[in-house]
Amino acid sequence: MAAELQASNFDQEVIKSATPVVVDFSAVWCGPCKMLAPTIDKLAQAYEGKAKVFKMDVDNSRDIATKFGIRGVPTVIFFKGGAEKDRVVGLVPYEMLDSKLNGLL
Repeated sequence: MAAELQASNFDQEVIKSATPVVVDFSAVWCGPCKMLAPTIDKLAQAYEGKAKVFKMDVDNSRDIATKFGIRGVPTVIFFKGGAEKDRVVGLVPYEMLDSKLNGLL
């Protein structure tokens, strides 16, 4: 299952990470976010030990969401070496996320 990410540990977990990181920016009130949640959890299980997968609530972490220009949720951002490498917006299939993350390994 994907762990919850907070603004307080964002730099440590994402920017300073030695492995690729996926962050699912979402909100509790967002229907498509709830539909994407099992897909994000599946990704976290599939890449355990190879990459980190997090969920981040945009309402609780507005500064981080603003910093990365999150305009709609869900937005999934792929990081490697502390930098954004790719992003997808909206409800997307597992295969798309899997392919993008696999490309960063």
